[in-house]
Amino acid sequence: MTALEGALVDELRGKDVLTLGEFTPETLSFFLQRVAIQKRAPMAAAGAYRPLAGKSVAVIMLKPSLRTRVSFEVAIERLGGTPVLLVGEGSAFSRGESVKDTVKVLERYVDCIVLRTYEQSHIEEVAEHASVPVINALTDDYHPCQVLADLVTIFEHKKRLLGVRATYLGDGNNMANTLLIGAALAGMHLTVACPEGYDPSPAALERAKQIAVATGSRLSVVRDAHAAVTGTDVVITDTWASMGQEEEHDARVATFLPYRVDSELMSLAAPGAIFMHCLPAHRGEEVTDEVIDSPASVVYDEAENRLHAQKALLTMVMG
Repeated sequence: MTALEGALVDELRGKDVLTLGEFTPETLSFFLQRVAIQKRAPMAAAGAYRPLAGKSVAVIMLKPSLRTRVSFEVAIERLGGTPVLLVGEGSAFSRGESVKDTVKVLERYVDCIVLRTYEQSHIEEVAEHASVPVINALTDDYHPCQVLADLVTIFEHKKRLLGVRATYLGDGNNMANTLLIGAALAGMHLTVACPEGYDPSPAALERAKQIAVATGSRLSVVRDAHAAVTGTDVVITDTWASMGQEEEHDARVATFLPYRVDSELMSLAAPGAIFMHCLPAHRGEEVTDEVIDSPASVVYDEAENRLHAQKALLTMVMG
């Protein structure tokens, strides 16, 4: 490892990753290189690479999970570590114990805390008290692990990130917030198309714009889905009703209908454009079968890259 690579690793070693704003363009570039190297390694060589040997990671899933739970558990084991799974609301941060007390006990047992929870303030409080790195595996406001996997997927299919045009359609939720920061770090141009009243977080947009000054990224929030998709290289969407919003489902479907990704909308994108969705998808709502099952869809590559992205992230924050 060169001195420069060592310095880039040091930027995240022992640090929390709560929003993706902790990255710099340089550490993102190094992260992408690390993912590529790990994916190319033969299985025998990969099995000999055990940087987490003797270390444990608490994987706390307060929200239901398939991809996040499985990818983290497998990633930790393949890196030689021990995943300690705490699943469901009764597994951690319960029984009336304070967050501080829970964290101060956990850090005596584990070397990193991966938390999938609800309020961003919860994971921020955990990080405040923890002396070990804390990784955001999803909150209501941010989803950095998913966006890292998305950037890996775009890079693999487009062979670059700088200057790539991407469009996100739908709710200005945790995915939109984090994609803005990720696009800014990568020098991509991202348009978020959403209905009025469903904009991304002002804090996320402001952080992304601060980063974009250095990278040349162009970021915008618009209302017109057709204009947003025209000529874009990447079309991204997400569910219209996230966990906890089930009662709003019917009203949200009516509101977001103009942002459905169907073959007509997809045809406005640039030749060779790809379609992405972090899954689970509600087929027939935010995306039609003809798009998600088309050759343009890379959703399964995207899901697989959760594993590879999390392996690289764990090795960077845990040294």
